[in-house]
Amino acid sequence: MLFLILSVFCSVIVGVIFKITRKYNSNPTQIIAFNYIIAIALCYFTFSLNLDEVTADAPWNIYVTVGILLPVVFLFLAASIKSMGIVKTDAAQRLSLFIPILAAWFIFKEEFNSFKVIGLIIGFVALLFILRKQTENSENKWIYPALVLLGFGFIDILFKQIALYTTLPYTTSLFVVFGISLLIAVAIVLYGMIIKSEKLNFKNVLFGAAVGIFNFGNILFYLKAHKAFSDNPSTVFAGMNMGVIILGSIVGTLFFKEKLSKINFAGLFLALIAIIFIVFSQFN
Repeated sequence: MLFLILSVFCSVIVGVIFKITRKYNSNPTQIIAFNYIIAIALCYFTFSLNLDEVTADAPWNIYVTVGILLPVVFLFLAASIKSMGIVKTDAAQRLSLFIPILAAWFIFKEEFNSFKVIGLIIGFVALLFILRKQTENSENKWIYPALVLLGFGFIDILFKQIALYTTLPYTTSLFVVFGISLLIAVAIVLYGMIIKSEKLNFKNVLFGAAVGIFNFGNILFYLKAHKAFSDNPSTVFAGMNMGVIILGSIVGTLFFKEKLSKINFAGLFLALIAIIFIVFSQFN
């Protein structure tokens, strides 16, 4: 259970860091680029990878797609946290689980029981409630958390495809994906520096290093939690999603004074109920 708690903590801390960067007029693209430098280094030295195993037969089409999506969706995540707050962004990110579930239903023709259908319906209502703006908020940029939801949902589908490729260890595939993401992020940074005359700032290096450490910690502890609960993966699935929504809500409302309406709180509660129904569906 400790690994699961640490994974939830690291996930929320990433959001907290992006929230703090708003006060320092930081550059999210530079932060994301340095995040991948740290994440790649930690991944390489922690998992003792053998890169000679990576060949032309690897699923490069999936690697490249995920490698491009990750930094792009990370930018949407940063924009969502800055404009909509940690609570709504974390909830949207966790509700992205409905994308692979819908894909399993419509694309892979998986049979759904009543628990999973009810969970999907409740989850959709929860999403509408969470993203509903308050009347005094004229700049409700709901498009960002919506893009976070869609982006992480599709990334989850692709990561599941990577997990099916058993010729390479999952951690090696993760290293390759991080490497591609770094190249994309660096390209965006260079574009900003050359075309938009943006300057490389040391504060972005520090923020990026912090994000990289906790981003990697989230993945490391999540993998360890799955190993510890190998006979009951739904425990990790439920604990991670519910834990992030609850802790993210506490941090956002108490420390950053994010304002949520009664409908928003109702949406967060419904999101937890939806996840519980989906977990129960695994046992029926």
